[in-house]
Amino acid sequence: MKMLHHNYCTKSLCALDFANSKNITIEVVDYIKNPLTKEELIDLLKKLKINAADLIRKSEPVFVKKYEGKNLSEEDWIAAMIQHPILIERPVFINGDKAVIGRPAERVFEIL
Repeated sequence: MKMLHHNYCTKSLCALDFANSKNITIEVVDYIKNPLTKEELIDLLKKLKINAADLIRKSEPVFVKKYEGKNLSEEDWIAAMIQHPILIERPVFINGDKAVIGRPAERVFEIL
């Protein structure tokens, strides 16, 4: 299982601690340092079964400054997340063809 993780996010750190406490083997991917490609992001959205806009962190300063109040297309939201990976909601657990946003962290059990 993979976990899209950001080292400076409290929720992401808590989810990682939770997975470790439950002995869930996780491949941690720091998606800020190793951004997703467009293809990987599209694949992730399919696994999550959500639209790109639903994966956006609306509390991020870059969202507030550049995107708040805008009605963007799916392609435009994907491009925004590629350009600014910090916009991607976290943490995200990925297991094969399934994925969940780990809020709360216990959601990881949905894809085990």
